[in-house]
Amino acid sequence: MIRFLLNQRLCEERDLDPNLTVLDYLRRVQGRTGTKEGCASGDCGACTVVLAELAGEHLRYRAINACLTFVASLHGKQLISVEDLKQQGRLHPVQQAMADCHGSQCGFCTPGFVMSLFALHKGVQQYDPHATQQALAGNLCRCTGYRPILAAAEQACAQRQADAFDVHAAETIAQLQAIARTPAESLAGNGHRCLLPSSLEQLAEQFAAHPEARLVAGGTDLALEITQLHRELPLLIHLGQVEALKRIAVLPDRLEIGAGVALSDCQALLGADYPDFGALLERFASLQIRNQGTLGGNIGNASPIGDAPPLLIALGAQLILRLGSQQRRLALEDFFLDYKLTARQPGELIEKVIVPRPVAGQQFRAYKVSKRLDDDISAVCAAFSLQLTNGMLGAVRIAFGGMAGIPKRATACEQALSGRPFDTATVEAACAALARDFTPLSDFRASRDYRLLVAQNLLRRCHLELTQPHIATRVTDHA
Repeated sequence: MIRFLLNQRLCEERDLDPNLTVLDYLRRVQGRTGTKEGCASGDCGACTVVLAELAGEHLRYRAINACLTFVASLHGKQLISVEDLKQQGRLHPVQQAMADCHGSQCGFCTPGFVMSLFALHKGVQQYDPHATQQALAGNLCRCTGYRPILAAAEQACAQRQADAFDVHAAETIAQLQAIARTPAESLAGNGHRCLLPSSLEQLAEQFAAHPEARLVAGGTDLALEITQLHRELPLLIHLGQVEALKRIAVLPDRLEIGAGVALSDCQALLGADYPDFGALLERFASLQIRNQGTLGGNIGNASPIGDAPPLLIALGAQLILRLGSQQRRLALEDFFLDYKLTARQPGELIEKVIVPRPVAGQQFRAYKVSKRLDDDISAVCAAFSLQLTNGMLGAVRIAFGGMAGIPKRATACEQALSGRPFDTATVEAACAALARDFTPLSDFRASRDYRLLVAQNLLRRCHLELTQPHIATRVTDHA
């Protein structure tokens, strides 16, 4: 059984199919059809809803894609859909702003925009153009255009008013705290089952006993097997109650990041030490996806075009893996063996990611090349960690995504750079070495020749940025 709040109403669900998404739960079980299905793949934002969860003694409101969220993820949270915003006959300030600013035409995408604006309204104290663009980047409109929607965001956040959710906040916190005292154990229905462990030890025990189970952290990729491929997932293990996987430790020499930490939480954390890492995560899908997707999931998915692994490999990151009660440490670069094949043993899970912190003289640059600047999958992702002292290169670590069947280091390129002056001749020799490191594939995102040329040009760009920083090389919000 799972327990959660649907707005202010306590829901206890015993016999739900754990393959059910929150979108289908709202529409089919609850009859709430305000939340729309546009793409069923997390691209359009029409299905956006908001989850409120405990963050200490406060509530944190986050927009998510209902089409990619399994219903078991609701346990211990408050689910808010567009039907909940209008209270006592009055529109919520974000709804009123959309009406005042003429932010809707056909209206199909409007509920998703409203819910993204609602989450923004709950999370900011004043209007912030950049935060607004990030909040709405995962919502697509095909007829209105974005100017009136941005105007609605400015009106709602610049004239921010308390709402009914603020009035009921203490009550909501008390209800969620009461739910937290009784962890869920499982959810079953339609021949499918989901285990909901409440501790790391219980998770490890269950996964060791059922290595065939699919782990659900954010589920933003796994859910596509249901919504796009129409598969059935007979046994799931949901990680949402395992607080140990959400812990972050900031130590003098390293960051220890639990595998269940959301990418939106990693953005500021990793960006503080490595600004390019934070900037790249800002371009990782949409805010809705980053609010759900986890660092461990992005690694465990083992996609050759996952954005985080190349950066982490270049930084020398390590994994702590757990099988039952046993832990082992593994360099991330050794985790990926072949396309979608990893060194993870049956029943073994990623517990945490260890990321070294910067040292004196270290320069880190990361680049993502995709067809769209935002909310798109990489054709090539590159990361360069260079030890640079008085124009001479010391230790060098370079990794790429999209260039092979796995995220991979460019060892020949590294050897061509290490211990040499960081000049044009050295860089050109290293660019030539990239052809020995990789034989890229051609696909609908990019051809083999394009990928290799882009990889070489990104190394040249890194050299340009570090040796001639006065030359502008980056696309900005004002470009």
